[in-house]
Amino acid sequence: MGECQQHGCDGGGSQNAGHDNDENVKKALARIRHKYLVMSGKGGVGKTSVAVNLAMALAEKGFKVGIMDVDVHGPDVPRMLGLSGVKAGSAGDKLEPLHYSDNLSAISIEGILPDNDTAVIWRGPLKHAAITQFISEVNWGNLDYLIIDSPPGTGDEPMSVAQTVIDAKAIVVTTPQEVALSDVRKSINFCKKLNLEIFGIIENMSGYACPHCGEAVDIFGSGGGEKTAKQFGLRFLGRIPFDPNMVKAADIGDAFQLRYKDSPVTKALHDIADIMAGA
Repeated sequence: MGECQQHGCDGGGSQNAGHDNDENVKKALARIRHKYLVMSGKGGVGKTSVAVNLAMALAEKGFKVGIMDVDVHGPDVPRMLGLSGVKAGSAGDKLEPLHYSDNLSAISIEGILPDNDTAVIWRGPLKHAAITQFISEVNWGNLDYLIIDSPPGTGDEPMSVAQTVIDAKAIVVTTPQEVALSDVRKSINFCKKLNLEIFGIIENMSGYACPHCGEAVDIFGSGGGEKTAKQFGLRFLGRIPFDPNMVKAADIGDAFQLRYKDSPVTKALHDIADIMAGA
């Protein structure tokens, strides 16, 4: 990667270098048809799991998909894809992303650090530099979709994505509880202030079907995400039910959708992916 990534410098450089990097970012983005920033108002709502599984669902439909993990302090995408510990290679003067399948590739700070326990202690400018390099210095090739997984909240990382990937659309993930919905409203206002188009809202962990009797139980409540979407005039993309097997699959890097093809979770994810494919 660039000097900033390799040596942790302060991100400074000449104006010409900055101009060249801007041009490289534009060229890379021109080869990607659709860009989605998956974000959440708070942690613990399953945002990364949703991002990874939507990328998998789109890839399974035959699209070329990249997933960019911009959570530099807690990169979980490689683990969920079973790629933890795999390091990014080189492709000429660019980084080769981690390949999950023929249709799905990923990049994460974990893939370029010396080991997985290395703490990343960066301020905003370095995070911004890393995000631009994830776009311009990674050999993404031609993609149908780039899914960008950001850390929760409205900090440096989603702000950098909004400023760099100017045609990105936000997908906001929430759970039905009011405490999560309150933070979602902050995310919506964040997007409005940065002129970041909101593609829609997903309500995750929405109900749980008992594996023994089949009765649906609203562990975390239900309907709050749809209500918030209506309140703000936004598209409601759907509800993804809670399934303990999804948690287990993410922990061991297993493909939930392949193992549980007929589950309500898999159906919900593919329904949302169909909405994205038809947009």
